[in-house]
Amino acid sequence: MKELIDKLMAQGLSEQQAYKAVEIVKDFAKEKFPIFGGAIDKLFDKYGPKDDVQDDYLD
Repeated sequence: MKELIDKLMAQGLSEQQAYKAVEIVKDFAKEKFPIFGGAIDKLFDKYGPKDDVQDDYLD
């Protein structure tokens, strides 16, 4: 997820905007493919901001 956030930021988005964009994509995917909602949540939760914030404190 950090790589995607970094790419969005390189395109001119702030960190908050990048995370919001990813959240919008996640919600869109869940709407379009509700059968995969649980899998999408697990994927985004696993690589979401919570993990990235913890990683920042460890560096």
